[in-house]
Amino acid sequence: MKAIRRLHVRTVLPQTLAPLHDLALNLRWSWHPPTRDIFASIDPELWQASGHDPVAVLSSLRTADMDRLAADESFVTRVHEAAADLERYLTKPRWYQQEGAGRTAEHGDRELRSIAYFSPEFGITSVLPQYSGGLGILAGDHLKAASDQGIPIVGVGLFYTSGYFAQRFNAEGWQQESYPVLDPDDLPLSLLREEDGTPVVVRLAMPQGGHLDARVWRAQVGRVPLLLLDSDVETNDAARREVTNRLYGGGGDQRLEQEMLLGIGGVRALRAYSRITGAPEPTVYHTNEGHAGFQGVERISELVSRAGLTFDEALRAVRAGTVFTTHTPVPAGIDRFDVDAIRAHFAEDGCQLDGVPLDRLLALGAEDYEGGDRSRFNMAVMGMRLGQRVNGVSRLHGAVSREMFSGLWPGFDLDEVPIGSVTNGVHAGTWVDRKLYDLAKAHLGPETAARSVFTRIHEVPIDAFWRTKRELRAQLIDDARARLKTSLRDRGVTEAELGWTEDVLDPDALTIGFARRGATYKRLTLMLRDPERLKKLLNDPERPVQLLIAGKSHPADDTGKALIQQMVRFTDDPEVRGKILYLPNYDIAMAQQLYPGCDVWLNNPLRPFEACGTSGMKAALNGALNLSILDGWWDEWYDGQNGWAIPTADGVEDPDRRDDLESAALYELLERTVVPTFYDRDEDGLPQRWLEMVSHTLSTLGPKVLADRMVRDYTEQYYWPAAHAAWSAAADDFAGARDLAAYVEQVHASWPQVRIDHVDADGLSDAPQIGDEISVHAFVGLGDLDPHQVRVQMAYGRANAEDTLTDLEYVDLEPTQSYEEGRHRFDGRMRLARTGALGWTVRVLPRHGQLAGAAELGLVTLP
Repeated sequence: MKAIRRLHVRTVLPQTLAPLHDLALNLRWSWHPPTRDIFASIDPELWQASGHDPVAVLSSLRTADMDRLAADESFVTRVHEAAADLERYLTKPRWYQQEGAGRTAEHGDRELRSIAYFSPEFGITSVLPQYSGGLGILAGDHLKAASDQGIPIVGVGLFYTSGYFAQRFNAEGWQQESYPVLDPDDLPLSLLREEDGTPVVVRLAMPQGGHLDARVWRAQVGRVPLLLLDSDVETNDAARREVTNRLYGGGGDQRLEQEMLLGIGGVRALRAYSRITGAPEPTVYHTNEGHAGFQGVERISELVSRAGLTFDEALRAVRAGTVFTTHTPVPAGIDRFDVDAIRAHFAEDGCQLDGVPLDRLLALGAEDYEGGDRSRFNMAVMGMRLGQRVNGVSRLHGAVSREMFSGLWPGFDLDEVPIGSVTNGVHAGTWVDRKLYDLAKAHLGPETAARSVFTRIHEVPIDAFWRTKRELRAQLIDDARARLKTSLRDRGVTEAELGWTEDVLDPDALTIGFARRGATYKRLTLMLRDPERLKKLLNDPERPVQLLIAGKSHPADDTGKALIQQMVRFTDDPEVRGKILYLPNYDIAMAQQLYPGCDVWLNNPLRPFEACGTSGMKAALNGALNLSILDGWWDEWYDGQNGWAIPTADGVEDPDRRDDLESAALYELLERTVVPTFYDRDEDGLPQRWLEMVSHTLSTLGPKVLADRMVRDYTEQYYWPAAHAAWSAAADDFAGARDLAAYVEQVHASWPQVRIDHVDADGLSDAPQIGDEISVHAFVGLGDLDPHQVRVQMAYGRANAEDTLTDLEYVDLEPTQSYEEGRHRFDGRMRLARTGALGWTVRVLPRHGQLAGAAELGLVTLP
């Protein structure tokens, strides 16, 4: 029998228990064990069955349950103490509120009161499954760490009715997807409502006179509000109700409309949120990958229609306050749409934005550079053209990104391409197991600050740590056995055949974890290049190794699914059954068991295609050692004592040959170093060398991999500079933006006339020595440009046999004389401070006080 109407009846708590509602709705409980303990104590079985979901627990309470709890004075006291603790957390000044936290003298007394953080996915908790993998988990950790540090961020994303997908395997080991429907009323969310109580609705015009409406759900992540737009509203037609149905689902128009809703609708949701709550409107807009790039276009439209700016003036104002983070070194990972689809959606009968001509919009995402495809609209390229500050997510990824997008800045060396880096971090409160926190508190004191734990880790007795690590392995094994049984049932195995699963895995065996998306470049099956060699490792009776593997492949990626199937079938082999497991449906809940229970975290991507790879950071914080290709963050922070680097066969073009070489190197490390070190025990049964490496890892790597460090880096290196640029652009009725736009227009028009006519040098002998000083005179034609509108530089550095310069230094030349027809002389002096083969040249660049760097406009003139 089916219902003809659905309604949601909320639990009404007694007054004494009313704080439970706020405790359940603030997602701080997901990283605050005392709050979780309260909900677990209401009904331990229900807490377990609900997947540790406070809202589900409260929704299941009957009147008799509430009466029982209200009469329990001890429980009521705990509830009110937790509520008071939450209030202190939300109001107590934290790092950002301290004097000097990221501020510099140039910011004066201005307060950066709001930063908008756009992302297509947010991984906060498994209870709110709005994430697929690393990008979403990173976004969730970003919000949590910003909350802990008091940084005034507001998150903006989409609410997906079916989330990503639930994964299981069929009898043949092939990935099967299912899409459980999520009811937002059953989740820790609340609708954003107008003052009269009606839900806020954001509307976008669509092609052929259609529209796309969305409600706005609000999640509270500690101090940080998170706004999620949901298209499943009755005023949409059937197709548009499905726009936000699945994360990365659908294709073509649905994917484009998702990103339009995220960007354009997200800005409109922010405006509604500020209007209703009185929250300050953001000064800085941080776009987490290109999916939300249209937010900059909407802001340009606002400035044109409301502030009277031209498109170019608005573009300069928007760029000043925008930070763009790219997350992929793989071109296939970038969203690109057919130009005709953009035309159709932004035409006059569609989502045409006031003050944004279609040709200017198309130019923002155009691949109009060498090697680009002019039929495609590139969301990452638009993100870079709309953001004055751009970064990758590790030092190596920054370098890869500079090469990948160098076509946007022709004429500049790769190290001058304006893409920096902030290496990702992870939120310790989410990922470090509670047993390790309890161990630290027991030996270091209950009030020990999280960061100081790492400097004092040597004070924790190693035997106590080793016992705790065994408990964590046993905890993981219990979880893995339960998941294995469920998986086998899904694959058609009967209960009578499941007896062997009761004793799979060994809490005293070396446990290796490998969990990540099923993308081809992550090389899930590299360890299977020599199956017999792997079997020998797994079956060693004296020094056994066990492997736990997890990860999803995108539903449309049959290649990735085939790799997963190959691995699942290998785990079915009777020779290794129970010693290597593939656990289905990798999510936050599984990860929180997997990282702490592993001794080694394996990562073997094809270098340099791992942008960062934060799973190894989470494992390290739980006392595991990394065994990884030098890629992403590991390339940056591996020091020879905190784990092992798998040698790479860079330069080998045959992919099979490269995989053979690198898999052999992996086996060699395991057989000769990793396994022996783990099993080399002293008279007390302790692996002393292993524990020394773990202690070194925690003390040296721990502070680096924290998301607290990451959000501070963003604040100091990107948010505050972007805020200063935004304020400067907007001051005096956007005089700064207007001036910069006029300059950019002039310099683009005049640049074809810019030339270097002649360069002289005085004081350069036939046998120059260190300390010699030379004078440089450059005669430059500038056309209609004033000499103070350009920067003329002498560049010098090491010169190779082809006269290519490296290790460059620059000396600015100053204008000293002007001639007819726009010719000018620039002079400067340089003292020789290096020996060896040196070379030098002169170049001309645009110059304006509101440009963030020399390469920003992509203009340079060389001899």
